[in-house]
Amino acid sequence: MNTTSSNGSSHRSGSIAVIGRPNVGKSTLVNALVGAKVSIVSNRPQTTRHRLLGIATFAEGQIALVDTPGLHRQQGKFSASAMSRVMNRTARGALEGVNAGLLVVEAGRWDDEDSTAYKVLHDTGIPVVLCVNKIDRLRDKGELLPYLAKATDGREFTAVHPISALKRNGLDILVKELLQLLPLAPPMFGEDEITDRSERFLAGELLREQLMRLLGAELPYATTAEIERFAEDGQLLRIGAVIWVERESQKAIVIGKGGARLKEIGSKSRIQMERLFGRKVFLETWVRVREGWSGDESALKAFGYGDG
Repeated sequence: MNTTSSNGSSHRSGSIAVIGRPNVGKSTLVNALVGAKVSIVSNRPQTTRHRLLGIATFAEGQIALVDTPGLHRQQGKFSASAMSRVMNRTARGALEGVNAGLLVVEAGRWDDEDSTAYKVLHDTGIPVVLCVNKIDRLRDKGELLPYLAKATDGREFTAVHPISALKRNGLDILVKELLQLLPLAPPMFGEDEITDRSERFLAGELLREQLMRLLGAELPYATTAEIERFAEDGQLLRIGAVIWVERESQKAIVIGKGGARLKEIGSKSRIQMERLFGRKVFLETWVRVREGWSGDESALKAFGYGDG
């Protein structure tokens, strides 16, 4: 097989969509492959709400990883919401023009949503790699082979890779497999680029990550973050952000007694921003109410959902 392009280069470059049901570790995997935190993570489903490109650059090639919201069936209260519809459209739209698909599942578990995600990928006709994540959580490692046999039965996969994105186990072999699915081509992005999103967008995501992590079970889904000011002041970044909620009672919860919870959210967000941007950050946050924003597609569009 010829492994060089017309100019003699063996460098490969292309895009791969990362698809799966909610909470299987897609964003953790993207971050691990990129080598930087470009996608926010929490233990709550639907943490990822946007399409985001993570750029993983290696000596042999460059992979543009399209991280997507988790695909889910249209049932239940959340699944019937405008937010759910926008997120599903975003996930499916991310498949346009990609060279391959990476189906991420959780080791030991396969349900109807995994089947839905597989069908979405299979129907595009692109090569599909099965990535079985969280193998480190399997108590009985002897369960892995029977699980793999069940997951692949009657389904077409170019390759199957058991991995732990969190522990970074199995990633080197996965990268080699993914690169072979990409065309011979020069890099699409600079070596130091890690995402197609702006620092302003990433700041909003890092703030929303703390909302997902620090608030109760239901409240994070009624919140979003909007960056109103993002300005460089020498080596300092001055960021002004609004946390939007849907009811006055939610506003009080986000602020907390004496403003303690809002202070914690802001402090942890600022630390993450400084780590990612490599500079000091001055962050101001406010909490405002926009009733029913998550069920209003025009409001979702205004907040940037469904863009890209």
